[in-house]
Amino acid sequence: METTEQHPTPPDGQDQDQDRAGHDHRYRDHPGAERLIDVPGLRNLRDAGGFATSDGGRVGLGLLYRSASLCELSPDGAARLAALGLRTVVDLRSAEEAGYWPNQRHDLDFELVSLPTLPPFDANAEPAAVSGNPETAAGEIADSVNGGSVNGGDGDAAATVPGLEVMYAYMADTAGPPIVACIRRLIAPGALPALVHCAVGKDRTGVTVAVVLSVLGVSTADIDADYTLSNAGLGLLGEPVHYLDEHGVRRRSRPVHHALLALFLDRVHRRHGSTADFLHHHGLTAQELRRLRGLLVTRPGAGH
Repeated sequence: METTEQHPTPPDGQDQDQDRAGHDHRYRDHPGAERLIDVPGLRNLRDAGGFATSDGGRVGLGLLYRSASLCELSPDGAARLAALGLRTVVDLRSAEEAGYWPNQRHDLDFELVSLPTLPPFDANAEPAAVSGNPETAAGEIADSVNGGSVNGGDGDAAATVPGLEVMYAYMADTAGPPIVACIRRLIAPGALPALVHCAVGKDRTGVTVAVVLSVLGVSTADIDADYTLSNAGLGLLGEPVHYLDEHGVRRRSRPVHHALLALFLDRVHRRHGSTADFLHHHGLTAQELRRLRGLLVTRPGAGH
């Protein structure tokens, strides 16, 4: 459900309620909204740290960030983003999306790594991989079922798109290798601080960060709160927000829901037992997992 894609078409009057970063000031009182970082041209940016872990530690701040793509990053935004000291940016979008909406670096010095969450286009896949963006693919699935009614009109913006459940199940089945590859980039020497992003930072980024936080020992409630904060970060709690997909088709973006992440994680747990076992199944070693925890989790009284 990668959302408001890079080139959103906001509802009438929305521009006056948004700052240059695309943050909708009407949602400043939304729980957790204070975590959103204001960088012009970079939406849905926040630190993925600060959460308590089950072993008494805490995910460190200033180490792992998540956001939408940098395709609209302005020079002013780049100057502000530089303050984060990013060493690595992991792009979870497809090659087609990244080519259509390339990240704007503005001379920022970081390593850009492409690790698409979804496999390349395959018309014979089940579900058909019509897009590397889960929301676009979900819209295609829903349109095929409903005769094109899902993406047209002005119905309930919070309504569930049937194809999204299909795509979240699909990500649970196929996203293991790219999530492991992402973790390996994060634990590489000198890789942190790092930023992980997709199109708008809610679906592919959402499940990737959820898996990382889960294996670090963050509670389900905190993982869910971080996941759903994208609704405030993208202004998806009010009027419908539209985007142009990588094929130039205008589509409606919808909020993320607790049930979508639960579907993904439940499917992972049913098949593998835990998120750690899910990662081990896809090749992450016990040593690599220990390194991830050592780099991202701080302990009381311990330096980091």
